[in-house]
Amino acid sequence: MNRMIAWYAENSVVANIMMILIVVAGILTIPTVTKEVFPEFSMDMINISVMYLGAAPEEVEDGVSVRIEEAVQDLEGIKRITSVSSEGIGTVMVEIEDGTDPRELLNDIKARVDAIDTFPEETEKAVIAEVVNRRQVIDVAISGDVDELSLKTIGELVRDELSAVNGITQVELVSSRPYEVSIEVSENALRRYNLTFDAVAMAVRRSSLDLPGGSIRTEGGEILLRTKGQAYRGEEFEALVLLTRPDGTRLLLGDVATVVDGFAETDQSARFAGAPAVGVRVYRVGDQDPLEIAKKVKAYVKTKQQ
Repeated sequence: MNRMIAWYAENSVVANIMMILIVVAGILTIPTVTKEVFPEFSMDMINISVMYLGAAPEEVEDGVSVRIEEAVQDLEGIKRITSVSSEGIGTVMVEIEDGTDPRELLNDIKARVDAIDTFPEETEKAVIAEVVNRRQVIDVAISGDVDELSLKTIGELVRDELSAVNGITQVELVSSRPYEVSIEVSENALRRYNLTFDAVAMAVRRSSLDLPGGSIRTEGGEILLRTKGQAYRGEEFEALVLLTRPDGTRLLLGDVATVVDGFAETDQSARFAGAPAVGVRVYRVGDQDPLEIAKKVKAYVKTKQQ
């Protein structure tokens, strides 16, 4: 090694040629260099989550998590199974063995979980998905001393407008509580109108839905019939009919319950520069250039702030 270094030191022309070749090779490979905000890696995980609203963690573990674990534990290609049981939701994470096809294992797990018929009646349908490492590029914060609804409305507008920018594919609204319409029924109101809570719940399910009504064939073509009764806002739920009395008068949901059109009660919150805020997160997809995406987002923000 010492001899080689000494030879290069004595032959400066060769050393200069080598340096020039290295620089030229580096310049030629610049277009092929992949730009990453964060190194990519495979998660190799499948997430199974089941909502069990109102249940304590112990009930979620016994009624949901344990039953999912028992159903999928003998599938080929599973490296490890871990579960988290918290209030109202059970989550099971399945780690995939190296060399296993995630899509095939996902289908096998879905078939096993869908076949479980011993979940408590109050549970919702299981959500099963492969954990994907999305490639985040940049965040946009929208903040101000305004109400939560206004902030989220502006955040949704920014999200939709950024999604429409050429070259930006995936945009997500973050740090914002989901919308929720809650129906609060008091025991006194149920007794006053001789109702039960189940009867109110059934009336809401029966009234708040859209139903296809078939079709009518005419000389001008086919006419599709559809009954639109799905309620989305608080005032629409208040107008749902619970029952019709013999004299023709109707008892509405708003007469019995308090309908709150607001947000879900979660721990989500965000502040930016001391003011309430929501965030818009921009991701890159495929071979998209993160520097180019960041440049377009900054240009949009600069224009929008005016």
